[in-house]
Amino acid sequence: MNTPLLHRRGLLLGAAATLGAATWPRLARAQTTQTAPLRMLCGAPVGSIPDIIARRYAEQLTGHLAGTVLVENRPGAGGQIAIAALKQTSPASGTLMLTSGAVATVFPDLYAKLAYDPVVDLKPVSMAAESAMGLAVGPAVPTSVTSVRQFTDWLRAHPAQSNFGSPGIGTLPHLLTAMLMREAGVDWQHVAYVGGPPAIIDLMGGRLAGLVLPEGLLRPHIGAGKLRLLATSGATRSAFMPDVPTFVEQGHAGLVVREWFGFFMHGDTPPAMAEAASRAIREAAATEALRRALAETAMLAVAGSPADMATRIATEQPRWRGVLRDTGIRVE
Repeated sequence: MNTPLLHRRGLLLGAAATLGAATWPRLARAQTTQTAPLRMLCGAPVGSIPDIIARRYAEQLTGHLAGTVLVENRPGAGGQIAIAALKQTSPASGTLMLTSGAVATVFPDLYAKLAYDPVVDLKPVSMAAESAMGLAVGPAVPTSVTSVRQFTDWLRAHPAQSNFGSPGIGTLPHLLTAMLMREAGVDWQHVAYVGGPPAIIDLMGGRLAGLVLPEGLLRPHIGAGKLRLLATSGATRSAFMPDVPTFVEQGHAGLVVREWFGFFMHGDTPPAMAEAASRAIREAAATEALRRALAETAMLAVAGSPADMATRIATEQPRWRGVLRDTGIRVE
């Protein structure tokens, strides 16, 4: 008899009974049928890395957290459209939202006005996945440039070619680029795109000098020889790109940045309900099937308790507040 599993079932069923079985999806593995599917909002378009993360988790949570878990894409405004949709749900519905951690760590200091309060409107549930980012260059930069130092030297010598793309103002790739350029003393031109893929097209076409994006978006083009990767942003070398040195190795100790995605619920969700969902997510993150699926996009499955996620948010907020202040990046 699997006593720990039975104990977990008892805890989950107790939480559901306390909160109202009519409104909370049946959480125990033994009860996998419910009338309404569980919604999982995703703040990014179909086919994006966040969408892939959401759908892989939904597959693992179906039959465990609920009989059916359906991903509902609400892209736009860096995840804020999905947040608006989450705010319209009932706190007792169990609706999950998968989005970038930046909505809680960066946006409060990036935007002069936000349509939500991350402390009031968002309840942290669990981390989901994280990734290092990579600095890529394309045909606009000579093949003799093979390091970050050589690249920043080249940019200083060719100011007219210092166009640098990002998937949007205030995104972590944008902030990491701004941090690098500030440290290197390089004047550069920021070109904001609606997501990473269109920026990659311009990088491969020679219209950009460089681009910072999550590894998973760059890796296919690196492997095909269309782009070159000069650095990755982890504290240590990436398991997916082990031959590429980190920014730290190349003299930029402060450029350790990992982009992460996590699950939130309505801000008024009862703590017991958020904890029950978190336990199911942690079990999903531990499965080999999910880890293997995320590895295909150079993402690592990471999960934890609501308290763990809240701690990470609280730890990162002051850092990004300082970066935004030092770089002058702001959205009015």
